Amino acid sequence: MSSGSQVAERAAEESVLEQLCATLFASLPRHDQRRKGVEYLTGLLRATGRKSIRNIALAIGDQATEQYLHHFICDSTWEAVPVRRALAEHVWRVAPPRAWVVRPLLIPKAGRHSVGVGKRFAPDLGHTLNAQQALGVWSAAEDLTAPVDWRLRLSPAWVGDAGRRSRAAIPDGVRAESELECGVEAYLGVARFRDRPLVIDGRGHDVGTALTRLRRAGAPLLMRVSGTHRFTAPLLGPDPLSARQVMSALHAARRPVAGHWPLLAATSRVHTPDSDDLVLLGIGSAGHTWPTQLWLSNQPAVPAADLVRTSLLLPRVDHDFARYADRAGTRDFTGRSFAGWHRHMTLASAAHTILATADARTTPRPVTLPQQRTWHP
Repeated sequence: MSSGSQVAERAAEESVLEQLCATLFASLPRHDQRRKGVEYLTGLLRATGRKSIRNIALAIGDQATEQYLHHFICDSTWEAVPVRRALAEHVWRVAPPRAWVVRPLLIPKAGRHSVGVGKRFAPDLGHTLNAQQALGVWSAAEDLTAPVDWRLRLSPAWVGDAGRRSRAAIPDGVRAESELECGVEAYLGVARFRDRPLVIDGRGHDVGTALTRLRRAGAPLLMRVSGTHRFTAPLLGPDPLSARQVMSALHAARRPVAGHWPLLAATSRVHTPDSDDLVLLGIGSAGHTWPTQLWLSNQPAVPAADLVRTSLLLPRVDHDFARYADRAGTRDFTGRSFAGWHRHMTLASAAHTILATADARTTPRPVTLPQQRTWHP
């Protein structure tokens, strides 16, 4: 990158930082807390290497700075939730989302004392590792995606251990959840913005329970499902069929997706024992085995092309996470407390938003969305 580009990038980041901080920390009751919030966020943007509190302090101050920033994140009294709401409202104004994408995040850990840490299977790596697992809620538009909320998934071993709960200061109402359940609850927590659909990967999980929860909440959904999940398709007879069987029967009904050639799509109305207003979406690519992806929606009036376009926000979020996570310090919190983890993740999300917004202003992206990287049903 040229020096001129670096100067323009830094100037854009400073401009977005100033604009965001004007409202982001309004809920913090004291002036010194608001000042520390700005300093921590500035340090996340400026620090090189791992975004530990020590490196953040070195980027903006000295050893005394490290001490009070550690207290600000790990031991202070300010609440992360109002700050996240302010962040979500800011992102909504800057780039209104097409959907909320819920994405799992594994954060590898060396020890066993960080809140929520345990043995977690990493699908991308194909093995189990010692890690925290969280579900992030991402505001997803074609030109900007950013995480605006987080839910830390805790295992029964954590929520059932009084000593662990006390040491990490886990609130009484926090309970053990499955990955999909955790993701759905994270989405439902963005209550003020629930008119946008939830986009989530439900393969390998209890889809029925999630459907019931979302139906009761009146929430729109687009969920990736496995080919073995079973439905009743009224036009194909009374017997339950796998999702793959339903879409295989619609091979001749595939249609090109406008603006996304060589993608093809087909839809079928399907039922489950508890839901009778669902649409199964098949997506494939010309010249490849059909179908290559299967999605379930509770929005029967939405055209197939719009559902496909919305599904493509999932790889866009994956792409942006890979691009900004290390720069924003998303995986770098080293404390052990539940509240400290949430405070750091809130400010790391704000840092991600600043970086992504600044990049969008200096190097606008084309409107064409990326195609899915993984095509296994």
